[in-house]
Formats: sequence, C-alpha cells, structure tokens
Amino acid sequence: MNVTEAVKSRRSVRAFTDTPVELETMRRVMDSARWTASGCNYQPWEATILTGQPLANFQAKIAKDGPTEGEYDWAAPGQEELYKKRLNGVSAGMFGALGIARDDTAGRMAAMGRNATSFDAPALLLCYFPRLMKEAQWSDTGMWLQTIALLLREEGLDSCFQEFMGLYHKSIREFLSLDDDRYMVFCGMAIGTRDDAAPINNFDRERADLDDQVKFLGF
Repeated sequence: MNVTEAVKSRRSVRAFTDTPVELETMRRVMDSARWTASGCNYQPWEATILTGQPLANFQAKIAKDGPTEGEYDWAAPGQEELYKKRLNGVSAGMFGALGIARDDTAGRMAAMGRNATSFDAPALLLCYFPRLMKEAQWSDTGMWLQTIALLLREEGLDSCFQEFMGLYHKSIREFLSLDDDRYMVFCGMAIGTRDDAAPINNFDRERADLDDQVKFLGF
C-alpha cells in the first residue's frame, strides 16, 4: 500500500472484528511513528496501548466512574454555519447507516455510548502529554496520531480517533497512574480489523472541494 492509498482508505471505523492486534505489529507501527515531524524535536506525545484483560479492566472502570466535563473544547467550530453543516452531514451519514431516525434521541445516545467500549476494538491507544505543551505541540501530537493511523493501514488495520475519551480524563490518569498536575489526556484511538460488512463503515463521507480550501499562487 502506498501513502495515497493509505490516506484515501483511512476512515473512522466504528465496527471491528474480534481479530486480536499483535504486539509485534503495534511495536513496528509505533517504532516507525517515532519519526513524525516535531517542532524543535520536542516529541511531546506519550501513549499507553491496552488490549486483553487490561483493556477490559479499563472499560469496566470508566463504565463505573462515568464521564466528566472535558478539559478542552472540541465542539467550538460548530458555532459557525460552515462547520456545523459539515458536522451535521457526517452525523446524518453515520446515523442513517445505523438506521437511527433523527428524532430517535435514545437510539442516538446509545450509538454514541459505544465510544466507551471503543466500538469493541481489540486494542485502544490512550494519548496524553505534559500540560506545559501548547498549541504547536498539540499540532505535532496530531501529526503523530495521523502517522500511526496511516501505518496501521499499511498493516491492514484500522482505527478511530476518540476525543470522546477526553471525558474520562480523571479515570484515565488514575488507571495509568499519571500525575494529575502534570498530564493532559488528549484522546483515545480504537485499533483493530475493520468489519467490512458493517454499514457504519461504509456510508459516504464528504470532503470540501480542494479549491475551497487551498490557493495556488505563482504556478
């Protein structure tokens, strides 16, 4: 698989098979991802990857503890109509694929609740970094996560970025024995083999036209 194929075949997968993710595969992916671009070579990212009983124990803990208010706001762009329209578009595709009507509040909440079990993915990456890291280092961490996602595609695996895990930041720090004062929990990443038959993995996604986002000058 070349880079273009990895980019275009990557999507947020929300239904996984029960095929285990091998340690050797994850070590290979994470070792290559170390070479992600990093301003000033700070390499701010840190992570723990869970599978098997540790993952089950973690999911039991967050089910017991419940979510809290997040430490950062990922919904702010919805204040502008352009970005709200994009959010509504992907939501319509996702819930439509699941056969959940717009007015089915309970059904929508249940579908969103599956984030807590990372859509039954066999592995979960929890990403965090020291609180002293600012916007530039958050950007670097995003590049690292995207690199991981593309390397997973090369291995025939898939993922789903989960900012939702930020709602469990207190439980995550406690579970991983992270210092509350030092560490910010950024997100989770569900990892596993895509269930190709699941409608939720096959609805059409939209992207803005290139010329609406990028200008080319001097060519």
